[in-house]
Amino acid sequence: MSQQITTSMVNQFSANVFHLSQQKGSRLRPYVRSESQHAEVAFYDRIGTTTALKKLGRHSDTTYQDTPYSRRAVTMADYFMADLVDKEDKLRIIHNPESEYTQSFMMAMGRAIDDVIIAGLLNPAQTGKDGSVAVSLPNAQKMAASDGVALVGSKMNVATLRRLSRIFNERETGDEERYLAITAAQLESLLGETETTSSDYNTIKALVDGSLNSFMGFKFIRTERLPVTTAVTYYNPLTGAVNATLTGAFTATAPVGARRCVAWQKLGILLAVGKDVEGKISELPEKHYAKQVYACMTFGSVRMEEEKVVEVITLD
Repeated sequence: MSQQITTSMVNQFSANVFHLSQQKGSRLRPYVRSESQHAEVAFYDRIGTTTALKKLGRHSDTTYQDTPYSRRAVTMADYFMADLVDKEDKLRIIHNPESEYTQSFMMAMGRAIDDVIIAGLLNPAQTGKDGSVAVSLPNAQKMAASDGVALVGSKMNVATLRRLSRIFNERETGDEERYLAITAAQLESLLGETETTSSDYNTIKALVDGSLNSFMGFKFIRTERLPVTTAVTYYNPLTGAVNATLTGAFTATAPVGARRCVAWQKLGILLAVGKDVEGKISELPEKHYAKQVYACMTFGSVRMEEEKVVEVITLD
């Protein structure tokens, strides 16, 4: 038997390129208010609540009210991605990577949009005449998941969703659809809680396998990009209400690293887009005419109304 036949053995390579596991684009963008913006900073004015006055009698003087005005500022930032493909690279590989690079960049831009939206929902919003005043989401618009017993944080449960719905109802936030961004861990917690005791089990199961996306008045959006807390959260174990300190009825604590889920309504958050995502492939003479694959976008986000945004702190 020939011992040299291995010399003629060949390697086979696929002409296809496979993208590794990742969130392929934005999941949150369809569910926020979007505006075109043509300045680095733009201001969006708001009118507050007024109260009807009772007329005091015939021929009484008209009394005027000071209609409350306020504004929110959006500062946009530029985002880009770029890579090079040398002409010699394409001689040495089977496939042309340019289109695959473009697809990868577009998916990454979508994830960047979600990160900016999440930051706009949870971070301080810029307000005031020149946008120099920072307004944090108040504790009244935060809640901790609670099972009514545990004093060290709880996982997501149906009782928490009921209390979350009540917050929106009490704020009279209108009939806009409500959204809730959670991770796979929260979906799993809901499924485990309702598995044997609740008529909600089949609904939660449908949420987990993706055949249904609404429950308890919220459209669920799964994302693994939600941040975690960097400080201990103090809350009431019976109501989930959050407080700045451990005092009175606020006897429970959610630890550092708890998940910061968020619920909102579309008009509660604004995404300002100066330039939508754009991709280009160009030759660069200064790089020996290598092809540059490039993608860019300009955008920013701000919370428009605290009452339409609620942070939900849960354990994974």
